[in-house]
Amino acid sequence: MTITQGDDLLTNTLHQRRQKLASLINFPVILWSGRSIPRNYPALTYPFRASSHFLYFAGLPLENAAIRLESGKLELFLDDAPASSTLWHGEMPKRAEIAELIGADAAFPMTELKARSTNAATIAIQDSWTQLQQSQILDRPLAPPNSPTGIDLELTKAIISLRLSHDAASLAELRQAAAVTVEAHKAGMAATRNAQIEAGVRAAMESVIISKNMTYAYPSIVTVHGEVLHSEHYHNPLQTGDLLLADVGAETSTGWAADVTRTWPVSGKFSPTQRAIYDVVLAAHDACIDKVSAGVEYRDIHLLAARIMAEGLVDLGILRGNVEDLVEMDAHALFFVHGIGHLIGLDVHDMEDLGDLAGYEEGRTRSSRFGLGFLRLNRVLRPGMLVSIEPGFYQVPAILNNPENRAKYEDFVKWEELEKFADVRGIRIEDDILVIDEGREVLTGKLPTKAPEIEELVAVNT
Repeated sequence: MTITQGDDLLTNTLHQRRQKLASLINFPVILWSGRSIPRNYPALTYPFRASSHFLYFAGLPLENAAIRLESGKLELFLDDAPASSTLWHGEMPKRAEIAELIGADAAFPMTELKARSTNAATIAIQDSWTQLQQSQILDRPLAPPNSPTGIDLELTKAIISLRLSHDAASLAELRQAAAVTVEAHKAGMAATRNAQIEAGVRAAMESVIISKNMTYAYPSIVTVHGEVLHSEHYHNPLQTGDLLLADVGAETSTGWAADVTRTWPVSGKFSPTQRAIYDVVLAAHDACIDKVSAGVEYRDIHLLAARIMAEGLVDLGILRGNVEDLVEMDAHALFFVHGIGHLIGLDVHDMEDLGDLAGYEEGRTRSSRFGLGFLRLNRVLRPGMLVSIEPGFYQVPAILNNPENRAKYEDFVKWEELEKFADVRGIRIEDDILVIDEGREVLTGKLPTKAPEIEELVAVNT
């Protein structure tokens, strides 16, 4: 690990965060960073990603580390690298250097953690080795992070309340991630005409991210099969008439994410049917962004997207009936099955390891309705929240050919009209929106969304 942050911003920010935590709870907290996971033999590991809860208070992606927080003070637990590691990894910063940088009040080797663990709360993290260590040091079993109990639940609620709204330091990181993501998408569009398969476009996009010393915040989705929501295959050829859906986001070196999707024609020109659906999705995208504001229910933004999608599909002759009735019976969800978006922060789906404890206001539960049940965020928006807005249209065979769906919506879908739109497998348009005191700020607004501008970016190398 290389220490690159030399000013007081990191130290001051971390100090403020732990002071805020201390105002919400009155017991000690231990948070672990986690460790690298071997791919196939011990020395060959997957890239390390520290726990986001650890990162929020420690600021640096330290491996095999823990922090103890109590009464606004932070103790760092970290072993210095053995001298033998210098051959393979170079000189590593010492525990004392790191402790000074993050403003720790004390620093100890990991062997001292057990003695400082009495009555401490924690959040279980993802890797099983560290979970076992957590349980052994705290001398108690741990519940999954989405269903904590006792003081772990109190801690989880406190951390959620802090991480829901971003401070100045996190916003600076999030803006950097957004700017690099915009640049990556432009590079992907420009590379499309010369790429043979999806992987060529993916390479152009991720090379921009890597060149900025960032990584991708999630496995990139770059596919001509936009109906596959989380496709991670990149072997399909790019052919005239295809739409390419790219859902790619950068993550800064300290873990802050961006999440952007654009859909463009491989040929540089939308077909009439593709353009018609694209404009429906864009209308929902724009209207939902305009509605983002402090005090607004995020669920209402989702339902606005549902109404606009339904209205647009009625106008195109795909759906028939009254728009409000169609939304109430979830007919739009045949094509727009997911929620309108989610929180963004240290995780691209921020705090989703905590399940609906983070995404839903206390006392709210998931809907059992088709489509609405996938809504990841059901809260009143407040300043400092960063959310995605990402309506989409998808022709998923498993949904459209489902006999129950065919029977239920027989009178409301004009299946013969839908066949005319066979060249539209999937379209999604996604941006990252910051809730501010008066309205919103589109952090990714420098990436065009209107069809003519998209076509121009793709056709630049024609």
